[in-house]
Amino acid sequence: MKANILTNEELLKHWQGHRALTRRVIEAFPEKELFEYSIGGMRTFADLVKELLSIAVPGLEGIVTNSTEGYNHNLALTTKTDLLKAWDEATPKINDLFLQISEERFKEDFNLFGEYKFPIIQNILYFIDNEIHHRGQGYVYLRSLTIEPPFFWER
Repeated sequence: MKANILTNEELLKHWQGHRALTRRVIEAFPEKELFEYSIGGMRTFADLVKELLSIAVPGLEGIVTNSTEGYNHNLALTTKTDLLKAWDEATPKINDLFLQISEERFKEDFNLFGEYKFPIIQNILYFIDNEIHHRGQGYVYLRSLTIEPPFFWER
């Protein structure tokens, strides 16, 4: 007997809920601080967002096409508008690519970016967990700048 906790569509909706919240965190940053502010030597929130952008769509593309090419976090996004535009452009691509991965493939091992060999579902959960982790850093930055971040439960 097969027992699923979530359908593919429900997992995608969950992920996109996190992405919508992360977008609101990006919006909450003043432009200068988005690209320059950090604490304790951590990367700026813009750099963290670039990492998220360089993993989600390329990672899903790799899974769909069975490609293990590396990724590049050094995206040429230099304004808040650029980041938000790239974030918004990734949304339908994530939806399209995610839904091309059959439920049966989720248990297959996949060498993501030629570096991370885990079952496909673990790679996808990593995309979500990594986003939550980096968004948490953004929350700390915003609070230290005395900016109220969005409520984390409003996904």
